[in-house]
Amino acid sequence: MSNVLTMYGGPKRVDDHAPAKVGNLVSFADTSGAAPSAVYVERELPPGGIPAYRAARRSGARAFALWADDNRRERVATVVTLSAARGVARFQVLGAHGEHLGTLVREKALRGRRLRTRWIVTQPGGPDAVGLKGRILWWWMWWLLLPLMVAVLVASVFDSVPGNEGGFARAPRRIRWRANGQVPLEFRSKGEALHVHAPGVDWRLGAALIALLRSFNAGAWDSAKK
Repeated sequence: MSNVLTMYGGPKRVDDHAPAKVGNLVSFADTSGAAPSAVYVERELPPGGIPAYRAARRSGARAFALWADDNRRERVATVVTLSAARGVARFQVLGAHGEHLGTLVREKALRGRRLRTRWIVTQPGGPDAVGLKGRILWWWMWWLLLPLMVAVLVASVFDSVPGNEGGFARAPRRIRWRANGQVPLEFRSKGEALHVHAPGVDWRLGAALIALLRSFNAGAWDSAKK
């Protein structure tokens, strides 16, 4: 059975005089193992605050804290940027005591001969799990239908239906990671969920991965101005 990780967002406030609780959370469908029912994800701001964070993220940098509860009483993991330049961003996921949980790498599309964005997930002592964004066949069809897609995207801007994000006009986003002939991880655009098929994948690394994936999508949760 796969553990399905889904991210939900939205600021939460107790009252006007209390600090806002952490609103972004990652829920876990299967909690029979070590994974909790949910963890709460919040961007970590540098000394320059939100403007500095937003400026750094343009190069691909990200910084997140993962909390056990929405009141920030217990940190369970941290995502830091090791480097971000020329379309390649490398991230490290650390545990509550600073222990190394894994490395996540994002390589933008159109680098070298590769047409698709590539994500690499590595756990200590384990093989690299490599995933490419979208199926190549769907990418070719998407490019061929691009003029129609643009028209649909423009129409969706004026669509008043809540939750409409362009529907089929989106570019292909499904990612299947492969390692040693297996598929340990899979991101499905339908439902915006990360499916963890391999029991050996650390749940904290999975939570960090879905938060990173959603930070690079349209309407990224960490790009807010407030």
